[in-house]
Amino acid sequence: MTELHLQDRLTRLTLAPALGASLVNWQVKATGQALLRHSDAAARASGSPRRLACYPLVPWSNRIAAGGFARPDGWQALAANTDHDPYPIHGSAWQQPWRVEHHSQRRARLVLDSQQPFAYQAMLDVHLHEGRLDLELHVTHLAAQATWHGLGLHPYFPRYPDTRLQASASQVWLGETGELPSRLAPIPQAWRFDSPSHLPPTQIDHAFAGWTGTCTIEQPDAGYRLECQATGAEHFLLFCPQDRDFFCFEPVSHPINAHHLPGRPGLRLLQQGEQASLGLRLRYLPG
Repeated sequence: MTELHLQDRLTRLTLAPALGASLVNWQVKATGQALLRHSDAAARASGSPRRLACYPLVPWSNRIAAGGFARPDGWQALAANTDHDPYPIHGSAWQQPWRVEHHSQRRARLVLDSQQPFAYQAMLDVHLHEGRLDLELHVTHLAAQATWHGLGLHPYFPRYPDTRLQASASQVWLGETGELPSRLAPIPQAWRFDSPSHLPPTQIDHAFAGWTGTCTIEQPDAGYRLECQATGAEHFLLFCPQDRDFFCFEPVSHPINAHHLPGRPGLRLLQQGEQASLGLRLRYLPG
């Protein structure tokens, strides 16, 4: 696996363009502390972005039901793209190699020209500055037929017993047992993160609406916190698998299965040449 290396005064970052433009490791230079989930040798050799630290979600986030979705001029068929899920998930960009358009000590630009499942160009700008990681994700629709686009980022964070999350939202998307989410509901107290709160002990895997775009991840035992700011994302997906040493906090433009929800919340209908963007800024603060 060919890696790109970036560094600023405080942190260093490795990227794997050929593995879906994945981030491999983001670490504190002085201590080696992992700020995103650490990718060990086995993870790096796996060839899977799902074993690494973060990857982009283009041209949609999470799952789409019904084998596709309706465009203004017809049906866009989609097939399942993993062996573990019956639904097409997380778009197509994470399963394709990206090319390096620019690389310097603190910056990189990765680009994907895709024909799957329709023609689009994705671009990921990565920038390190004084312990701050900036990710800017863009998609340009290239097909002649207009279609719906959504974006997201899928970072994995270390989870310790004292990890605390602050991220205010107004509602959560829920569904019937075994079904994809279909309705907005009040957030249960155990899932509220209006103030810094410990992650729930049982599994959670839900999209939250009405997000302000800011969050803080506190890691007291590890001696740091991350202050996060997203743009173009009014939703986040929180995935906390039970008894695992990581969790996912994903800024996304739209909820799960938005292509089949009333009003297609968070999706953008792009004509040929039009663009959508999503950004995430993660600031490392020691102490």
